[in-house]
Amino acid sequence: MSGLTVVEAGEYDSEELLDRLCEEERLVVRTEVLGAAEELTLRFDGETYYCDTPTTLHKHDTPEGMMECMRHHGYVRDA
Repeated sequence: MSGLTVVEAGEYDSEELLDRLCEEERLVVRTEVLGAAEELTLRFDGETYYCDTPTTLHKHDTPEGMMECMRHHGYVRDA
């Protein structure tokens, strides 16, 4: 596994961020929730995509499911 990469929410579109995730296996996304800074981890184990927030773990079996999650939560610029 490569080193941990930190990106800002909206820095990439969903396809670009998914490509980065598949290449690097784990990304930290910095975002803002209700005026407070928050970091979440996106992971890919080769089969399942994970979106691990401080309060919830989302799991997705398909790239499309993961891209929709990233759009829905505003982690990408094509939200």
